Amino acid sequence: MFRHKGKGRTYSHNLKLASILSGVAGVVNITGVLELHTLTTNVTGHFAFFSEELVLRNYRMAFAYLFYILFFLFGAFVSSLLMEWVSKYKPQTPYIIPIFLEIIILLAVSFSTFLLPNEYTRFSILLSSALLFSMGLQNALVTRVSQSVVRTTHLTGLFTDLGIELSQLFFYRDRPERIQLNKSIFLKLAIICCFFLGCIIGGFTYSYLELRTLLLPVGLLFFALWYDRLLFRYYYLKRKFRNHH
Repeated sequence: MFRHKGKGRTYSHNLKLASILSGVAGVVNITGVLELHTLTTNVTGHFAFFSEELVLRNYRMAFAYLFYILFFLFGAFVSSLLMEWVSKYKPQTPYIIPIFLEIIILLAVSFSTFLLPNEYTRFSILLSSALLFSMGLQNALVTRVSQSVVRTTHLTGLFTDLGIELSQLFFYRDRPERIQLNKSIFLKLAIICCFFLGCIIGGFTYSYLELRTLLLPVGLLFFALWYDRLLFRYYYLKRKFRNHH
């Protein structure tokens, strides 16, 4: 899912990557909405809220929404910077550090109720900013790994692209083009459905675990790393066995 690039990257790699990480984003999003009362996977709405608070002269909240926007941007910047730096030394695993950084942030936020039991709500802006930073990390990581094919933290552009591609079903007649179009549509539907499923599962889980619902995306991220490592070892041993025979 993470290691293959360029011509070595297949549709299956993008589908697996999109399915798991869009589920992560879905859980993070619903947890942020229910616990922190803000969107924590994208910044589109925050521009409107920022403008509204400025008009109402509620400058504290206006700057809070500005922080949300900047932290998402900073997360994307840090993710790309780390991947660029690590790829010079370990070109096969530049994704490791951004993912572990995302895991650490999600763990810290999920256990903030224990670290700050009586006053963590006072830090809700900081916690929201941390989640937006982690989603910026993830979105930049997925964008670079998939070469801009996959987005996992927001759906607006996906619905636009999906609408365009659905309309093209009425005009594409050549079999190769139609197969490629169907695969692209299925990929987008997979991202949308997994994001939606993550929101539903996260919503039901929140009633029991509250902010610790973020342990679900942590588990998904560890699973993604383990699965990627498992497949790498499998294909490595398979090639090694073939070379000896």
